[in-house]
Formats: sequence, structure tokens, C-alpha cells
Amino acid sequence: MRHHSIARKELVLAQLALLFAIGLQLLTRQIGGDALPGTQNIVIVIEVALALVIGLTVNVKKAHRWGLYHFLAIVLLGLISLANVSSLIYVLHSLIIDHAVLTGIELLAAAIAIFLTNIIVFALWYWEIDSPGLTRTLWSKYDKDFQFTQNDLEKEFPNWQPQFGDYLYLSVTNAINFAPADARPLTLQVKALMAAQSLVSVFTLALLIARSVSILGT
Repeated sequence: MRHHSIARKELVLAQLALLFAIGLQLLTRQIGGDALPGTQNIVIVIEVALALVIGLTVNVKKAHRWGLYHFLAIVLLGLISLANVSSLIYVLHSLIIDHAVLTGIELLAAAIAIFLTNIIVFALWYWEIDSPGLTRTLWSKYDKDFQFTQNDLEKEFPNWQPQFGDYLYLSVTNAINFAPADARPLTLQVKALMAAQSLVSVFTLALLIARSVSILGT
């Protein structure tokens, strides 16, 4: 049953992705120290909280608790997204206006952390709003935000259901190509999320390219 084996695996994978993001933020703090924005500390704290929430849901069997964890996940994801955008604004300000705040290495480290965190957070967004997410509700064709390629190939993929890895891949392609590779957004909420992710990605990539060119030119 999906509620047990597959759902448990997805929760663990989502938690591992968050732990990777936390490690990335800690490494960035180690490189940049006090020069990096304080919002990165906020991101770390919220990511730890979300990882704990995901961990708590692994063995939860009471349906009325899933809604609470879903609400907490949405709130925490929103806070992480806002903090990550704040970090991006700070780094862009440091690059364009206040050049003395961050060194080249610190700028690159912060930009890479923002970019990868953006991918992980939006993968969790897509997974959470398009079931099962933390609620572990059954996925159905009547309640979905994405149309994956496998949905159009029912004979080749009977009873196929997206998993966290599918949403992570979707987030990677949207961050790099600014468009999904194998899934079509169906609802306004997920289109808004994908647009927000693309905007963060394009500014972060522009920052990385600009700083790299500056470093290579010196």
C-alpha cells in the first residue's frame, strides 16, 4: 500500500533533501561567517523544523494529524522561500551596490547555496501541494496540479503515481530551463510557484555568471 512502503520512502527522501540543504547552508556560513545575511540562519532553523515535521509524519497513522502536518509544512516552506529570497536580495545588493561587504568567494558560495536551496524547497512545494506530500492522501486524476508524461501513457505505465523524485527532477529542470521537462502545470497555484522559482533561479544564475566573469577577468 502507498500509505506505508512508498509513502515512508518518500518522506525519508524528502527529509534527506532537507538535510542536504541544511548542510549546504552550514557550509556557506562557515565560508562567509558574519559577512553573510542573517536570513541564512533563519533558513537553517526553519529547515531543521521542517525536517523534524517530516520525521514525525513517518509513523503517523491517524488521518486527522496529516492535515496539521500539511499546514505546518506549507507555513514552513513559505518562510524558507521568503528567507531565501531575502538572502538573494542581500547578495545582489552586495554585488551591485556595496562591493565591500562580501568577497568573490563568499558571493559565489552564497549564490550556490541560494540556487540549490531554491531547487530543494520548490521540489517540496510541488510534492506537498500535489498529493501525497505529508498528508499521504491517495493521488487521483481528479485532484492534481501536474500532468506528467506517464499520465498520457496509461498502457505503458498503468497505475503510475508521481513520487518525490519526480518532483525533485521537475524542480531541477524548471530552475535550469525555466520550464518543466516532462510535466505540464495545470493549476494557477502551481503556475505561480513555478514562475516564482524561475525568477529566483534566473537572478541567481545571473549573479553566478556575473561574478564568475568578474573573477576570471581579474
